Amino acid sequence: MTSPGPDYARLFRRDTPEPAPRWAGFPKYNFIGGHNDPTRVPTEALAEAAAAVLRREAPSLALYNLGHGPLGHAGLREVVADKLARHRGITNCTREDVLITSGSLQGLDLVMDLLIEPGDTVLIEELSYNGTITRARKRGARIVPVPLDADGMRMDALERILGDLKARGVTPKFLYTIPTIQNPTGSILPLERRRRLIALARAHGVPIFEDECYADLVWAGTEAPPALYALDPEQVIHIGSFSKTLAPALRVAYAVAPWPVLSRLVALKTDAGTGALEQMLVAEYFSRHFDSHVAGLRAVLEDKLATMLDAVAREFGSAAECWTPKGGIFLWLRLPEAVDVTKLIQPAAERGIAFNPGPEWACDPASARSQLRLCFALPSKEEIREGVAALARVCFEQTGIPERSGNVRHRA
Repeated sequence: MTSPGPDYARLFRRDTPEPAPRWAGFPKYNFIGGHNDPTRVPTEALAEAAAAVLRREAPSLALYNLGHGPLGHAGLREVVADKLARHRGITNCTREDVLITSGSLQGLDLVMDLLIEPGDTVLIEELSYNGTITRARKRGARIVPVPLDADGMRMDALERILGDLKARGVTPKFLYTIPTIQNPTGSILPLERRRRLIALARAHGVPIFEDECYADLVWAGTEAPPALYALDPEQVIHIGSFSKTLAPALRVAYAVAPWPVLSRLVALKTDAGTGALEQMLVAEYFSRHFDSHVAGLRAVLEDKLATMLDAVAREFGSAAECWTPKGGIFLWLRLPEAVDVTKLIQPAAERGIAFNPGPEWACDPASARSQLRLCFALPSKEEIREGVAALARVCFEQTGIPERSGNVRHRA
């Protein structure tokens, strides 16, 4: 008689996450996550780049890190240094200042593993990337939210918060910010605020953790000031990604920091190297086509945003207040206080609609109970129009809001 297997549930570590459901595919109207436009993946060019780089560099696959050392593929680090110099004002960065990571999420984990101990205080914008908020909490950090307005982090609020913490003898471990195409609001922090931010951080001895995952997707004609790292490289740890400019499934990103920090991140990165083929492919393609590729992608995304803004205005009317982004792939909007968006998740899912509820993107979840994030990059323009209309219908059925869609009064 076969003996029963082990009682795994009894063996799991106490803080193990809840089990994930079996994946059942994407919903028809998929407005979640950091997906991008599938029509903008340069299929033929990537195939040619892959063939060329493999013919030239395939023998290096016999070596961990391709024989380029733990920082990653040398050619890709050259691409990073070049684009940061030309587009983000970071002219003091060479390939020796760049660490290639397996997506920006690994960069987040490495920096937090380096800096956070249970009980530490960290500053995060009041609305921010869900992955950052959850990672900081998981490590036992005390999160202090910094208020935002249409131009990003408010310096008056930051100065007050830092002063209050100093009076209590607390020095934050770091200040995490997304200054260029803030996630989820899509704002760009003006230059004068960037300078004030650095001055305050220096005065209080607080490192700045700068996340620029979306900085390459600023709309054409929109000014984006230099990265914070460009203004003060000794005060800033900088991360960025190729996920939003090329393809999320290519898990290739980077961290840039002073060597005393970067060397510790290298020591913490114990994965034996980011995927070699991904690094080789991105380096080969973007060493030749970065500017033209990004320009084409921006145009498509800005057009989709216009479609989504029109759809939200048509279907929700004055019931929805939008933070119009200055780039990126997300629209953040606020519904009336009577709407609890978490109660829309299941009814929307039953209609094939997925969206990101605001509480998951807020340091204080209750403060964003009527807000939500919609990704406009993946769906077609037709799917955007249909999906927003379907979401408005679900919202009306659950809350009575909006009363009208498309200038037609809803009927229960």
